[in-house]
Amino acid sequence: MERLYVKQVKEVKDDEKVLVKGWVYKIYELGHVNFVRLRDKTGILQLVLTKEMCAGLRLEMCIEASGVKVSNEKAIDGVEIQVSELSIIGKSYYDELPFEINKGKITASLETQLDHRVISLRQPKIMATFKIQEEIQTAFRAYLKERNFTEVHTPKIIASGTEGGSEMFTVNYFDHRAFLAQSPQFYKQMMVGVGFERVFEIGHAYRAELHNTWRHLNEYVSMDIEMGFIKDEYEIMDLEEGFMNFLFKHLNETCADVLKMFDIKLPEAIKIPRIKLTEAQDIILEEYGKRSPVGNLDAEGEKLFSQYVKEKYDSDFVFLTKYTRSKRPMYTMPDDEDDTVTKSFDLIYKGLEITTGGQRIHDYEMLVENIKKFGMKPEDFDFYTENFKYGMPPHGGLAIGLERLTMKILDLQNIREASLLPRDMKRITP
Repeated sequence: MERLYVKQVKEVKDDEKVLVKGWVYKIYELGHVNFVRLRDKTGILQLVLTKEMCAGLRLEMCIEASGVKVSNEKAIDGVEIQVSELSIIGKSYYDELPFEINKGKITASLETQLDHRVISLRQPKIMATFKIQEEIQTAFRAYLKERNFTEVHTPKIIASGTEGGSEMFTVNYFDHRAFLAQSPQFYKQMMVGVGFERVFEIGHAYRAELHNTWRHLNEYVSMDIEMGFIKDEYEIMDLEEGFMNFLFKHLNETCADVLKMFDIKLPEAIKIPRIKLTEAQDIILEEYGKRSPVGNLDAEGEKLFSQYVKEKYDSDFVFLTKYTRSKRPMYTMPDDEDDTVTKSFDLIYKGLEITTGGQRIHDYEMLVENIKKFGMKPEDFDFYTENFKYGMPPHGGLAIGLERLTMKILDLQNIREASLLPRDMKRITP
């Protein structure tokens, strides 16, 4: 008999024999008749067993059971299996589970949950987080493929940083000093120039930032876009606004059960305000008495400004535009009207930056001069700038932090909850 997943059992006719496999999620011993809830990747199913069949069963054992499907309105989703045969196919050897996972919420601290990640991930709601994350990536690919983008995979061991600074992990690469990539920035620009024109990548990025906060990871997944022959940075913002609308529609269609589990209702359509950074700083000062750092908003400022945007525009999103040159990487295009600022933006979602993007410098001589202005040696970037000698179109792009986007969609409290196996300043296992 072919094994059925829990979701498939619901479609079977009553009294038809089925075979299911999974983990023991709960055990109810009521005497002559006992109930076991079996969990697989698609859901939870009630099994009805004899007392003898329950002998030796423990939570989280792997079992297979066969029997007939029966409708029972008191069971989960109105379905159960009257089991005729049951086998233990994956024994348990623990003395005690580190914490209970068969209730609505794990009461252990997040650190304890992460110490035992292979246990906490078994909790259905926690696992459901990564269903949302999977579908974000599915939607990202589908949206871009429809718009003639090509998916690429760029190196993560690199010779020099894309943004300079000390926030890079070094690698002993044979007899050379190398680094883990902060982003695929140089390489995705190069792929635009060689003729792919529009590229995207979903890949890991590494930042040696000395932060151990609710919103920082040292290894994360970046969803990157770069597109050529653009008019300006607003074309990139239009693309991302379109993606967010596409994404929410996709999630409402494919993850309705997960969104309900988290009590999340995504809007059917969104329109994202676009506000200059300096205007945002003035608003925060006037409305909340909060002074912002030069050329940026700090974490508190992002939250306050998001609060203002929600009240004024009824939007969870806002594009902050025209960041100063000193606060953006050397490849960022200066503004046409004010060369102290750039054609760049951040997307803030529910008080947190989830995207950085903008137009890039595409002129070779201008790029080389800007590298010098940033105190770097152009010859260190020959592998990157060579492409610009041979006709580089006006181009731009963005990077979306997958874990940050997941966290904000589901209103999670800590970015580690949106990372399968998080890596931060203090955690490199499991």
